[in-house]
Formats: sequence, structure tokens, C-alpha cells
Amino acid sequence: MLQTYYENNDKFLIAVDCIIFGFQDKELNVLLTRRPVEPLKNEWSLMGGFMENGESLDQAAEKILFRYTSHKDIYMEQVGAYGDVDRDSGGRVVSVAYYALVNAENFNTSLAKKYDAKWLSVSKLPKLVFDHNKMVEDAIKLLQYKASNQPIVFKFFDEKFTLTELQDLYEAIYQMQLDKRNFRKKLSNMNLLDKLDEKDKVNSRRGAYYYTFNKERYEKFIEEGNRFSL
Repeated sequence: MLQTYYENNDKFLIAVDCIIFGFQDKELNVLLTRRPVEPLKNEWSLMGGFMENGESLDQAAEKILFRYTSHKDIYMEQVGAYGDVDRDSGGRVVSVAYYALVNAENFNTSLAKKYDAKWLSVSKLPKLVFDHNKMVEDAIKLLQYKASNQPIVFKFFDEKFTLTELQDLYEAIYQMQLDKRNFRKKLSNMNLLDKLDEKDKVNSRRGAYYYTFNKERYEKFIEEGNRFSL
């Protein structure tokens, strides 16, 4: 019925592009692919697709994330909408960008081969199609803000991590070095991590203890009027 109300208006395509972040080798990486179709075929591109009838923007993003990662329930957040008239040389397309946080080590290598996908450091990104570089820049700014006041970075890990790995991740996100003593003092003051008996003896000579994030204690921490800050 809605079509009869708006039939005299112009119609546009709506795309969803996903900035899929992963943390590996002390680098914040984004998953890129070679664009499979014209225009700009074989150029570097974000993972994306068109929104279909009967699905919301979030559902379209979830569809794309599952297609390229084979994982569901991935943490994602909308970055913004991009609608410059000439942004897509293939036609009039409005794109809504999302960023997602995944464990890069769990990425399916067979999917990488299928889609010619690669993890590339955000500090060494090539020129991407259309306005995808702008999308990545905006997503990094949003991620930096959210990481400073919400515990979203723990989505990058399979639960356990060392304090060194955690600091490396924050430094990769902020793209700057952090003072080790101050960083650990802030963590200690919030008391949101549980120390495990298990040690990482691969990346540490002496063996670094693993930790986990205590979600229940975090919720109580917030309920008591405290503020997460790193």
C-alpha cells in the first residue's frame, strides 16, 4: 500500500557496508575484499551488499557479516549514512555503514579464499572504492570513543587475554602508546577482571597470567554510579 503513496517520488538503492575490525599481531586490522563486480571491479572494498525487501538495516548488516565471517551474534554498531549524489559511480546509492568487532583468529580461511578477503592494518590501508576510506576513518573515531567509556574491546578476545595483549589492543585502537603503570592502575581500580591460574607461556618468557572480563561485576559497577574509563 505504501507504494501508492510514494509512487511519484524518486527511488534509490540502499546498501550496507561493514567495517569488520580484528586485532592481530598488535595491529587493528580491517577485513577487505577485491570488489567482484563493476564499477571498480577488483579494487579494494569493504564487505557490503544491498538491503532487500523485508529486512531492516540491522538485518542486512547481520546478513553481510554472516556471509563473510560465518559467525552470528557479532557485536556491531551503526556508524552513519553516506549519501553524496555521486558517491557510487554505478548509480544512485545511499549506503549505511556499520562497524563490527570479531576475533581475527577465528576467521574462516576458506571464506577468505572464496571472497579474496584479507586483513590489512588500518595504518596501512590502500585506496578503497567510493567513500569506503571515509567510512573506515569514521568507524575508527567511533570505536576510539566507545573503547574509552565502554568495555567493548573484550569482544576482540575469546574470553581470556593477558594484560599486555589488552594494552596492545588499546594502543592499536588509539594509535598511540599508553603508560603501562597508569593503564594497569585504572584496570585495578575498576576491579572488573578476574585473574586465572593459567599463563601464556608462548608470548611471554616468564609467563603472563590470563584474565577474563567479569560482566556481572561490571553491571553492578555501573549500577552503583561508577564510570568505565580507559
